[in-house]
Amino acid sequence: MTGAVPSAFAPAKVNLYLHVTGRRADGYHLLDSLVAFADVGDEVTAAPAPEFSLSVGGPEAAALAGTLDDNLVLRAARRLAAYYGITAGAALHLQKRLPIASGIGGGSSDAAAAARALSRLGQAPLDAGAAAALAELGADIPACLAAAPVWVGGTGEELSAAGTLPEISIVLANPRKPLPTADVFRARTGPFSSAARFMPLPADAAALAAALALRRNDLTEAAIGLIPEIATVLNRLARLPGALLARMSGSGATCFALFGDRAAAVHAGDTLAVSQPGWWIAPGRLLADRLAEPD
Repeated sequence: MTGAVPSAFAPAKVNLYLHVTGRRADGYHLLDSLVAFADVGDEVTAAPAPEFSLSVGGPEAAALAGTLDDNLVLRAARRLAAYYGITAGAALHLQKRLPIASGIGGGSSDAAAAARALSRLGQAPLDAGAAAALAELGADIPACLAAAPVWVGGTGEELSAAGTLPEISIVLANPRKPLPTADVFRARTGPFSSAARFMPLPADAAALAAALALRRNDLTEAAIGLIPEIATVLNRLARLPGALLARMSGSGATCFALFGDRAAAVHAGDTLAVSQPGWWIAPGRLLADRLAEPD
């Protein structure tokens, strides 16, 4: 690629439902989840350079101050270079818009985006071996590399294509409280759930929301125990005009409401932002299929 700095979008990952189905002997929990991606997210660019470096900008950049050396973007870049045997580096820039430690896979999606940007920079395909090497960095990375609606099983490594989502929009909201995933899993108690996949996916937003309403996020109670404000977020989202379903994503603290059309989601997001100026709020739509980016 000559004369261009390749970039890649890092969309927010949304667990439309999340059942905890068991726990392995090593302590890792087993999951069953329907994961989708929103058109809200970060962006990673990669320019040729002798060594790897990372700079950060954007409205959420301050939260990463002092942690760049261990950021998943750099770790993914180094892992990819080692896999391909590449000695050249890259100047990476992360435009950070998603809050950190928020249950929407921001770090993992950033790592996946870095891999896509570096693949374009070096004109090297992201083959199965590269994907497997990157997956060692985090359980969410395989889904974020797919960047399409997927059923997730195991500890996050078992992926099955879910098909095409109907046209459906979303409002994401976070009370500005970071919540480490490990803390939520440690706090979770109670019995395990069964897998609850449904196929094919419904053809319209209302039917999808109705199917999701029969499922849940098994981490919600534990997350609320750690950050009680999550209950307030869920309540406010559920009361927004036109909301079809309100739920927490992943391990929290980000929650979401689903809407039948984008205009309703934008209006609801604007309304919520007026009443809750301290929250992170982002309206958007869920990507119906694979993330479309220029080659």
